[in-house]
Amino acid sequence: MTDGMNEFERLAGGHIQALGVDIMQVNLGLRCNQSCTHCHVQAGPERTELMDEATMALVLGAAQALRPRLVDITGGAPELCPVLRPLLDGLFHAGLAAQVRTNLTALFEPGQEDMFEFYRARKVGLVASLPCYLEENVRAMRGSGVYERSVAALRRLNELGYGQAGRGDDALTIDLVYNPGGAFLPPGQCALEADYRRELLARHGLVFNRLLTIANMPLGRFGEGLRRSGQEAGYRELLRQSFNPATLDGLMCRRQINVGYDGALYDCDFNMVLGLRVNHAAPGHIRDFDADLLRGRLVMTGPHCLACTAGGGSSCGGELVAVQPTAE
Repeated sequence: MTDGMNEFERLAGGHIQALGVDIMQVNLGLRCNQSCTHCHVQAGPERTELMDEATMALVLGAAQALRPRLVDITGGAPELCPVLRPLLDGLFHAGLAAQVRTNLTALFEPGQEDMFEFYRARKVGLVASLPCYLEENVRAMRGSGVYERSVAALRRLNELGYGQAGRGDDALTIDLVYNPGGAFLPPGQCALEADYRRELLARHGLVFNRLLTIANMPLGRFGEGLRRSGQEAGYRELLRQSFNPATLDGLMCRRQINVGYDGALYDCDFNMVLGLRVNHAAPGHIRDFDADLLRGRLVMTGPHCLACTAGGGSSCGGELVAVQPTAE
């Protein structure tokens, strides 16, 4: 056992080093119109933490200087933060690709009536949380009425051209996100995507581009649920026992930086929850943004990182290595 290393680093064989900053992820705040059981940031209607205009301007300036492959905007529900529209406008006019992680139902909140068209006009990619294609499972995780509004939002987006294949650089992409409904790992992404594609088309005539499977972090509201049910120790052991070294090269923290709603810099959105800012001489706030120092930084890790390396692995972009379906 190596001294000075946490449990994740011991299994990984040492510290994790970043390999670049291809993606800038920006968390606009914790306000949300939902309170999902799997939410690691504990977002909800009562949360008041939101990015202000001054911080947004610093983010936009850093993105224009860095020119990452993608600016990935998350929350909370990003639509409920007033700086979302000016940020997307700035990115669009700078020729930078942007995507927004939406819960779909926020598109029906007051003041969002034109958001569907706003996204389309600025060619914003969408990553939409839909934890299951079955209404009863979505209701258990996200509440009554969420499934119906999610389907309505997807239908409107399809009508606007989102989710259509074969349109090249002009494609309006919408990916769906699956989160497990309990203390277990996601199934293989490829097989589950086929299920989603078949069922959503048959039930509602809906199409999408990709399905992303994301493991639940034992943090936030999901972590609290594990503790209440006495499953935390068992879930953390599952993550440890399922460690897959083949996932290490693809870890999102190695090619991504996360900007918190207050401008603090993190290796990932999960570290933001824990207050683990980037370290090892790398700048800790967007006002001090230095791409060269961030590109080769050592990543701040902990036992929670085992959720990203369990089974097929997990990132904001979904599964890291293909999981083969188990024999019946």
